[in-house]
This record gives sequence, structure tokens and C-alpha cells, in this order.
Amino acid sequence: MFNRKLLASALALLLSACGAGEDSTHKGAAADASQPADKDAASGPVVTGTAGNGTADSPWPQLKPAIARDPALEQRITDLMAKMTLEEKVGQLIQAEIKYATPEDVKKYHLGGILNGGGTYPNNDKFATPQDWLKLANAYYQASVDTSDGGVGIPVIWGSDAVHGHNNVIGATLFPHNIGLGAAHDPELLRRIGRATAEEVAVTGINWTFAPTVAVVRDDRWGRTYESYSEDPRIVGQYAGAMVEGIQGKVGSDGFLDGYHLVSATKHFIGDGGTGGVDRGDTRISEEELAKIHATGYITALQSGVQTVMASFNSWNGKRLHGNRHLLTDVLKGQLGFDGFVVGDWNGHRFVDGCTLESCPQAINAGLDMFMVPSDWKALYNNTLAQARSGEIPATRVDDAVRRILRVKMRAGLFDRNQPLAGKAGILGSAEHRAIAREAVRKSLVLLKNNEQLLPLNPHQKILVAGDGADNIGKQSGGWTISWQGTGNTRADFPGATSIYTGIKNAVDAAGGEAVLSEKGDFSGSTFRAGGKPDVAIVVFGENPYAEWHGDITSLEYQFGDKSDLALLKKLKAQGIPVASIFLSGRPLWVNREMNASNAFVAAWLPGSEGEGIADVVIAGADGKPRYDFTGKLSFSWPRDVHQTPLNVGDKDYDPLFAYGYGLTDEDQVQVANNLPENGESYAEGPLQDALLMVWRARPPWQLSIDEEGSAPVPVTGNMGSSGDDDNITVSAIDMVNQEDARLLEWKGLRRGSVSLRSEYPQDMSRYLDAGAALSMDVRVDREPGGEVFAALQCGPDCSVRLPLADSLRKLPLGKWSHLSIDLQCFAAKGADFGQVDTSFALDSTDSLAVALANIKYRIGAANDATLKCKG
Repeated sequence: MFNRKLLASALALLLSACGAGEDSTHKGAAADASQPADKDAASGPVVTGTAGNGTADSPWPQLKPAIARDPALEQRITDLMAKMTLEEKVGQLIQAEIKYATPEDVKKYHLGGILNGGGTYPNNDKFATPQDWLKLANAYYQASVDTSDGGVGIPVIWGSDAVHGHNNVIGATLFPHNIGLGAAHDPELLRRIGRATAEEVAVTGINWTFAPTVAVVRDDRWGRTYESYSEDPRIVGQYAGAMVEGIQGKVGSDGFLDGYHLVSATKHFIGDGGTGGVDRGDTRISEEELAKIHATGYITALQSGVQTVMASFNSWNGKRLHGNRHLLTDVLKGQLGFDGFVVGDWNGHRFVDGCTLESCPQAINAGLDMFMVPSDWKALYNNTLAQARSGEIPATRVDDAVRRILRVKMRAGLFDRNQPLAGKAGILGSAEHRAIAREAVRKSLVLLKNNEQLLPLNPHQKILVAGDGADNIGKQSGGWTISWQGTGNTRADFPGATSIYTGIKNAVDAAGGEAVLSEKGDFSGSTFRAGGKPDVAIVVFGENPYAEWHGDITSLEYQFGDKSDLALLKKLKAQGIPVASIFLSGRPLWVNREMNASNAFVAAWLPGSEGEGIADVVIAGADGKPRYDFTGKLSFSWPRDVHQTPLNVGDKDYDPLFAYGYGLTDEDQVQVANNLPENGESYAEGPLQDALLMVWRARPPWQLSIDEEGSAPVPVTGNMGSSGDDDNITVSAIDMVNQEDARLLEWKGLRRGSVSLRSEYPQDMSRYLDAGAALSMDVRVDREPGGEVFAALQCGPDCSVRLPLADSLRKLPLGKWSHLSIDLQCFAAKGADFGQVDTSFALDSTDSLAVALANIKYRIGAANDATLKCKG
């Protein structure tokens, strides 16, 4: 254990002894890897050695169920199962999505569970009220217990991804994402957040939350890094149990699953954070390492009585977790003593060897108890029923799964409809819950740089607030916010929330100062009441929202290929204005250039709805003294170099810019270098790999946009976009293999237009031409071209090349996915300058067309096999 103040002082003395000054890099120091991060963190159950105390024959500890077996409850389950038909039993193994299953379906097929995915709402209404949610929950419940058809009437359980508050519901309190909570180092705070979240979920009649995520992230390029508390298994282990207790209540207490507390689903079992930064990838490590690094969160969650565990999408050494009997049955249910049920992830069973979306007995036989199959559930139900009848799925396995599901439902009071908070006003987004969230924001902030002790700012100054994150609640909240990706939201979607700028303005106004918002950092002599330029600028910037694999990146460099935020920082600094940067991100990123252009730099992570918590720490009181100190400490290592990944405490040759456990306080007189190395990534330098243009989403620096002559480009920032008032061109997210991994482009044919991948700054793509690359994509033609279609590339205002594509599209089978590729030499032969590409690909149509695209990239060495070939 370490004391924060002593650590900071020791670090400062260490740097002084090494001659550290204005031009020295402050690395911080890693916490003692054998101890919890701080005194408070040690209050939770600490896991040491392997995942607890492994046995002589196994790296896994031998655990007993946290809840003692209740003979009366087990007999009740036995009696109920004796009355159930096989159809009813198989129905319990199915969880469908509210968009695709009606209450009548729940009654007819005896469905065990329902869920709402991110961005799914009752009646498809984003602004559905808590009463609307409750009305639908009641409809499903009443249908499930309806015995008019002669069935036994088992209550359905509704699950929702309430991962940082009840984040699917307008008006809910949004807490910082887990990465910020990890930096707070306060397990008791997590317990209170879990309780508050459970209460807000309970108001809407939902009784199961798919949280917490207990991934131990080993490569920060992963798009789910922000869902993790830490790269350190100890931190994850300490926090997982606390969050589960907050959601479910304490085992043995009167509050356990009492309706104020709900069922938790700890996820994703197991190894999801070890895939090398690739979502749903393969974790290739020994079983000992799997247990030691990736199991700690499950151990403490199980010790806290977690009732459900969600299987992971990833593989372990080539075998998908949804079909891994050793891990799901032998380890989780056997060695670790788990007596609840295992639920699948969104269609995750389809990736098991030998399985399809509609049929996967392998998953049930491996230990999965409930399929999560949002839309195509009827076919899966029918096939699973047939497999249970034939014995392909043994009756003992079906009965075990059903018993586990019924056990959880009975423990949670579903048969008694125990819902003391359902429909109750004054809980969702309450002042009490927002106060907890605001506290969490304060505690999560990590002060990375504070040269000349710029922060906290004296509020009596003229303060300019700039950056596109300053007054953007959607951006500060990140993914899993109202929509799945956290995109497509506006200020109106966040009633009761506070932007970072609003919090700053409120604090400054209260002290008699003046804070002015200018996103672009512009000002004039009349901007401030007293005239003149700002005394200081706060610039709020960072990553735009994303979720899951849509957030996977190939480079840790922030704004790779597009340095607009850096330009803003430099513009202000060039005018002699001190700059305090507030960086919003779901992971540590390589920001050396931005840090060099900042006098102070705060890692604010993804703070959620209570942006005022940032002002609490960044803005001093009217007396000039800090109102709250910076107390956050890194639970992830911060990279020194752009290629420094993986980077985890305890690694050999561990040499980060800021080490695990680092974080300055207001009192620290530490100078961080202003000349950090700035040799970052570029298409023109570094290791050559495929250039991802649109893989799941448009990849920076490329932006998907709709272009029509005479009109400004229309950026497509969410899962849907359209041109003009008549929707001549529409772009919508669709599924090819995974959720929203493709885009459907539709032209009405009212006028010519294109859908393009544009960059604000020209990119040097010449190495791809030299490397024999091809423009590669997956294509599905839904409606044949009604006119001419072109594949286009732009390389400056006077450099545009178009290649005819209509005939190639007409040759593809309608309604089926195909592969299409174009040798880049075809563009070069017509004069394209690959040294300054600002539109890497555009699809241009003169008439009606409907085509879906996915996996657009410049693929190295693919020219020889391209669909359309040209000789250079």
C-alpha cells in the first residue's frame, strides 16, 4: 500500500535528484505490484497468487457457492420442473430482444428471458418514459405467468446493459465509465454506484443488469478498454465484488435481491481483455495465466454471490468460450462453485465450431444455460427443442440449465413480483444519485501535467473554454449512452445533465469571474467584459463515442492523420495563453504532441452526465483555494511511444510515460517536459499494414459523408444519415456478421450524389500504391444501378479520378454478399496522386441504387487478385 501524498513527494524528490526540471519527463512510479493501489482498495476481498488459492492439480481455486443451498427452494424447483413440458423447458433457454419478441411470443414459447439491446426502446421510441418501460415490462411479465394455455407460468427475466447507470433511458444518471472508476480507487464508491444504478433500473420494471464488466485489458487498442477498471488484476478483483454487492445487495442480508437490488451479470467469461486489442479475438495464453490475470474479477464476484455470468465472444487458444465445456462447466460451475446460470452474449453461439445462428447444441452441452438470440430466436428454439427430443442435448443438461435459471428467478423474487420501486417517481436521475456521480467524476480525474501549478484556476480570471467536448454531454458520456455506440444524441437527450462547460461557467460565475465558450478558440477584444485576450484557456477534447469492436484501433496515436485539436492548442499557445487540457478518452492514448502544447493536462476519461464534477476540481473557490484536490491515480499505464502496446505494469522493460499508480495533486511542484518525443504514426512511415478505411465504422482520419453537388457534405456520425429534405441519399447501419458492421447506401435517383470517406487533411497513401494494394470491400447489391455508378478517389481540389463500376455491380448476385476489389493502379493510371489523398473512396451514382458495403480497406499485395485490374 502507499500514501498518495508521500508517493507524490517521493516522485518529485526523485526527479529533482535526477536533474528533472522544465524539460524533464515525469514518469511517476508504479504502485507496489504486490499490494492494493491504496488503503481503501484493500477493504475488499484481495486475491493473491493465482486466481485465489489454486489447487495442486489446477490453477483455479476451489470455491463453494456464496449462498448456502436452500433445501426448500430446491424442492420447489423440483416440483415445478416436474410439471413442465419439454417445450416449456427449452423456452427457458431462450432470451429474445424486445424488438423481435412480443408478450404473446413470451407466452406461446415460454421464453426464459428478454433484453433490450443498446439503442432499443419500448415502441422504438427513444424518448420512452420510465412509465413506458414499466408498462412493457408488466406486459411481458403478465404474459409469462399466464397459465391459460395450461402451462406452468414462469416469470420472464428482463436484462439490460446498465453499464454506467441506466444508460438506455432518457433522464437517467450516467456515471463515469469503469476506466474512470478504476482511477478513483474507491471500492465503497463503486458499491454506492451499483446500488444507485439498481434503483434506477428497478423503477422501469427491469430486474437484471448486464454488469459489471470485469475484463483485465492487456492492450489498450481494444474498443472495450473503457469498460475495464484496470490493467491490473488486483484492482479488477477488488472492484468487481464491490460493484456486484452494490447491484445485488450483500449475501445474507435482508437487502439481497430485495427489489431495491437486482440480478447482476458479471461479464464476459473469460479472457476478453487478452485478445491483443481485437474485439472477439483469441486470447492465446496458458491456463495458469488465464486464471492469474483474467479470473480475479470473477472470483470476487462469485464470493459476493453474483447470480449470472455472461459468456464471452472471444476464444481461448482457438476455442470459442460459448462452446468451451472445460471453462464453462468444469471450471466455472465446478471448481469455482457457481450455481447461477450462464447467459450467452448477442448471438455469440453462432461462432462456435459447427454452429449456426439457428442451431448450436454444442453451446448448451458446453454449459451455456440461456442463449441470447435477439432476432432469429424462433428457429433456434425449434432446433434446440428437436435436439432435446433426440437426445443430442441430454435431458440432464436441459434440466440442469432450467434448474439454474429457476433458482435465480426464485432467489430474485420474480415469482413474487417483488418490485417496491417500480414506477416510483423521484428516483431516476435523482439529486442523490447525481451527487454520487459528481463525486465519482471528481475522484476519477488524473492530473498528468500541471506545470507552474496552473490548476486549479483562479475563477477571477478571464477564462476561455474551447474544444468540441466542452459543451457536448454525448461526447463526455461515451459509448453505451442512450444508443449502443453513444452516437446520434443531442443536448435534448440529456435532461438534468450538466456539460463540462456549464459546470465551469457555474463555478466561475459564482466566484464573480467570467468564462466564455468558443469551440474553435476564437475571441475578440469584446469577448470578455473587461476586454483583451483570455488569461487562460481550458480546452476540452478527445475521442468521439464508440462501443465494442467499433472502437478497436490499430494505432494508439490520438487523431491519427487529423490534428485539428493539436492545431487549436497551438493556436492558443502561440498567443501566449496558458492552456489547461481536459482529455476525454476511453483509454490511454499517445498524446505527446498535445501534451507539449498544454501547460496542464487532465485525463478525464468518460465522466458521464455530471460534468460539473470536473469544475469542482479544476476551478478554485472564490478565495483562490482548491475546492477539491486531484486524487485520481492511473489504473492503466500511459504510453511514452506510439508503438508502446501492450504496456502493463509488471512487464519486462516497463517504461511508460506515466506509470501505473501515477497522478499529481494540487500541491505537487513537478514539471513535466514540454519536449516529449513527437515521432508518431503516419501512412507514409512506420510498419506498413492494411489501411482500414471503413471496418465496422469509418476509421480516423476518414469520415463517412454524403455529398451532392451544390450542397455541403453531410457527415454521417451515427447509425443513420441522409441528404436534403427529400432523403435522396440515405446511409444506415446494418448487420453483415456482427451488429452494425456494414452500411446500406440507398439512392432514390432524384439527382446525382455520392457517399465518400473523406479526411480533413490530405494523407500520403503512396506506399500502398507501391506495395501493390487494392481497394477492397464486401458488397451486397440490393437494387441494381439505374444509371452510371463510379468508384472515385480525390487527391486535392483539382485531382479527382472516377472508375466506372455499374457493370461490375450488375454482375454480382442480388441480395448476397460478395467481394469486390480494385487495383489502386487503376486510379493512378488516370492521374490520381496518392501522395495527397483526401477522399480515399467514394461511391458515386447518377440514378437509383441500393448497395451495402463493409470492410473497406487498402489491402496490401492484393492488386494481382483484384476484381478490377490495371497495369501501372
